[in-house]
Amino acid sequence: MTTGGPLFVTEVSLRRDPRGVPAGYPYSLPAIRRLETLRFPTAVTFFVGENGSGKSTLLEGIAGAFGLNPEGGTKHVRFASRASHSPLFKDLKLKKVPPAPTDSYFLRAETFYNVASTIERADDYRAYDLETFDGRSLHDRSHGEAFLALVLHRLRGNGFYLFDEPEAALSPNRQLALLAAMGQLVARRSQFIVATHSPILMAYPGATIYSFDGEAPRQVEFSDTEHYQVTRAFLENPARMLRELMNEREDA
Repeated sequence: MTTGGPLFVTEVSLRRDPRGVPAGYPYSLPAIRRLETLRFPTAVTFFVGENGSGKSTLLEGIAGAFGLNPEGGTKHVRFASRASHSPLFKDLKLKKVPPAPTDSYFLRAETFYNVASTIERADDYRAYDLETFDGRSLHDRSHGEAFLALVLHRLRGNGFYLFDEPEAALSPNRQLALLAAMGQLVARRSQFIVATHSPILMAYPGATIYSFDGEAPRQVEFSDTEHYQVTRAFLENPARMLRELMNEREDA
């Protein structure tokens, strides 16, 4: 695996209005409110943090600022089952490096079903690259199989790819398969930004990792992430950790 290759987007920053940061969500999130400039020095970057920390919100904003559909898909997949995305994308500035990628995709676990349904209903399947799935509906596969079918058969390389919690439908073995596929796409001149809870995925060699558990996103090492430390502690002695957890519940 490699983290080399081109970087199509090298940084993201929050446009500062002279009147200050807007009130309300998502600007009320510390990671968004205190965002200055986040740099992407390697071809693979991970956003990690607790639920509600703002990592997926920022990833969605980057997708929108890049011109991708906020619910997922390519620039050509335009639909909205529910307009729930935030206005953050309007206030983000991306630093892009030419030449532009020839491929791009926003894979969002939460709304992937809606993307698959949109593709299936399309009058012109070619507009959504259905032929790259061998003419077979994504709904005819399990959720995890559909994810991997997308990565293995739709993503062409020389691309800018955003993944939001792709591990949601993948077994540990399939997460390893996703890692291998990412490595192959990076070798074919691609860049990834991934929001994840998976210590398997964030172990990608040489990746940049930003933790959103704090006032502002900060770069951390893989072994310093809570995901790695909690998973390692559990696997080293699951009986002890379960005993402590059960005792805490009884004491409560």
